[in-house]
Amino acid sequence: MQEIKIELTKAPKSKPADESALGFGKIFTDHMFVMNYDDGEGWHDPRIVPYGPISLEPSAMCLHYGQEVFEGMKAYRTANGDINLFRPEKNIARLNSSNERLCIPQLDEELAVEAIRRLVEVDKDWIPTLEGTSLYIRPFIFAIDPEVGVHPAKHLLYVVILSPVGAYYPEGLNPVKIYVEQNYVRAVKGGIGYVKTAGNYAASLKAQEEAAAQNYTQVLWLDGVERKYIEEVGTMNVFFVVDGEVLTPSLEGSTLPGITRMSCLELLRSWDLKVTERKISVEEIEKAALEGRLSEAFGSGTAAVISPIGILKIKDEPLVINNNQIGQLSQRLYDTLTGIQYSKLEDKLGWIVKV
Repeated sequence: MQEIKIELTKAPKSKPADESALGFGKIFTDHMFVMNYDDGEGWHDPRIVPYGPISLEPSAMCLHYGQEVFEGMKAYRTANGDINLFRPEKNIARLNSSNERLCIPQLDEELAVEAIRRLVEVDKDWIPTLEGTSLYIRPFIFAIDPEVGVHPAKHLLYVVILSPVGAYYPEGLNPVKIYVEQNYVRAVKGGIGYVKTAGNYAASLKAQEEAAAQNYTQVLWLDGVERKYIEEVGTMNVFFVVDGEVLTPSLEGSTLPGITRMSCLELLRSWDLKVTERKISVEEIEKAALEGRLSEAFGSGTAAVISPIGILKIKDEPLVINNNQIGQLSQRLYDTLTGIQYSKLEDKLGWIVKV
């Protein structure tokens, strides 16, 4: 494994005084991890340096053609002061999957996890301690070739930045309002919907803006071909409980394979619940709701962990789910996942990596 060099800042920033007002992704720590890729040399010069601006040529390829991938994960401060990472190797494996699709050279996964561990250790004093807070970790890779030409980059930069965060949704664990998108398409099978890349999120902005104008928290996307099958919420995978069975859309190549989704499925099956991954039409969910057979709906993701869905707007019809209250299963998943993440519960599945 390559040696990671460390250069500490000579001008540390003031840390947030009020952890209850952190928000999400607005404050950044003192340091960042950086590593270069150059054709013929590979990934090299891994280093932790003071957080600061990155100099790019105006012709940098990432600015013109979007060859960029990223990840999202967290570090958690436990009651006894330990620092936990939650399944970081899964995030790095998914990053390499994104790399493969975007023609970005593969990372050494062991080095990438170690770099995150070391960076979090350097900036550990930034990890908040208030209930529900954490340190968000954002690894990302982008093309820096100074060339206006469409081809895979020969020069890239891998960066990891850290941000102390509060709850992703201002509603907290209260149910959110979700708007089913009928007009716009985000991704199709064969495209890049399963990749964590900037273009997928750029494609979602217009629909998200329109949903927000109607006072809805997020957009639920339908498939881009038949426009009838549920895929994912803009920032989460989605689950429904119908007739006691947990349903979630199968991964068809246009949906992000969430780490929290994977963890939910593993927990649900370990509890001997009936869980099915398959195509789910929006009409099926609407019918189940109207017949009183839809008992819960919730999203899963790194940022929110579990986010219960209280209102689902299909066309002009807002459907109220579980009286707009969090469901028993949603609560159990949230309590179990956060319990493991913060070491309140025993990590029987080996998901935690200590910093």
